[in-house]
Amino acid sequence: MNSSHDSHAADGLADGFGTRAVHAGQPPDPLTGALMVPIYQNSTYRQRAPAEPIDGYEYARTKNPTRLALERNLAALESGRHGLCFASGLAAINTVLNLLKSGDHVVAGDDLYGGTWRLFEKLYANFGVTFTYVDLADLAALQGALRPNTRLVFAETPTNPLLRICDLRAVARLAHSAGAKVVCDNTFATPFLQRPLELGCDIVVHSLTKYLGGHSDVIGGALIVNDDELAARLAFFQNAVGAVPGPQDCFLVLRGTKTLHLRMERHCQTAQRLARFLVAHPQVSKVYYPGLRDHPGHAIAAAQMNGFGGMISFVVKGDVERGKRVAARARLFACAESLGGVESLIEHPPSMTHASIPVELRRARGLDDGLLRISCGVEDADDLERDLAQAIEAR
Repeated sequence: MNSSHDSHAADGLADGFGTRAVHAGQPPDPLTGALMVPIYQNSTYRQRAPAEPIDGYEYARTKNPTRLALERNLAALESGRHGLCFASGLAAINTVLNLLKSGDHVVAGDDLYGGTWRLFEKLYANFGVTFTYVDLADLAALQGALRPNTRLVFAETPTNPLLRICDLRAVARLAHSAGAKVVCDNTFATPFLQRPLELGCDIVVHSLTKYLGGHSDVIGGALIVNDDELAARLAFFQNAVGAVPGPQDCFLVLRGTKTLHLRMERHCQTAQRLARFLVAHPQVSKVYYPGLRDHPGHAIAAAQMNGFGGMISFVVKGDVERGKRVAARARLFACAESLGGVESLIEHPPSMTHASIPVELRRARGLDDGLLRISCGVEDADDLERDLAQAIEAR
């Protein structure tokens, strides 16, 4: 597989995550010694003779040196053998679903990014794939949902937007005993905080748009796997469907991964502080953050993660309009979809990222009308706390 990560990473000395983030998959350019991977802005390659490409480079949809460097870098960060990059996180998830056929069954968490739910229910359900949604923290519910035709268990942990936590080791054991593969969307945690392949999962999904890119200037997705045969199947779909990122996008994500460990430390510190502030605020009725000791998944998160992340969700007292007003009144927190950038964001899931889920279903799954989700950036925490206070308290 041309997407397997290489052993360059500072001549095999890259045991530390930060060292791998800076070096893995990115040897200096052999022509000039340039430390940054060049942007190979080309669509095709000259071949020695018909059907004799140089080093497998025949067409950039199939293979591009900038993309290959990113795929190797991401594989190293996730402790994986193979990395595959895509034009968006949803393109990556769609590629996983290409493993399925009519009659197959998927068990998924019941708190999912709205775009994932939309892909499942509005597209693949039309092709005869069926989906069952359960709280994956409830292992008895997972066990009860598994069927002889279950092919995938699709997890987010922490989930979007309620930040629920599931025990990936336990989920993997149950799924594998039923002959199903486990897919984990690791976008919220990032490989700095959690590496699902080490916990027994088969496929890791990332929206590169978020923390891995880290600067709100690129769209991308990735899959990381260890199994060679599975990687070959996914690579076939990657090439056949062609939803690949351009070299400029790959260059930008490589720029982002170099500082991932530094940014995530700040994101986590700020989120922990703001979560405590929100818990104490009289106009806030609920706070969802796995770093809080009373969070139902706190113990599992502490066991399988290296930190609790930069995402917080909370509910302000009042109706849906109150939630929307708080989001609109924030100043440092930009009212915007997405997450994981250096700047702080606030959004109202019922009217934004999760609007594609019917209102009755949203409410049944715990998405209150006043729910807000924040992505804590790297600004000064004092300023962010003051901004949240004025947004919540303004009338």
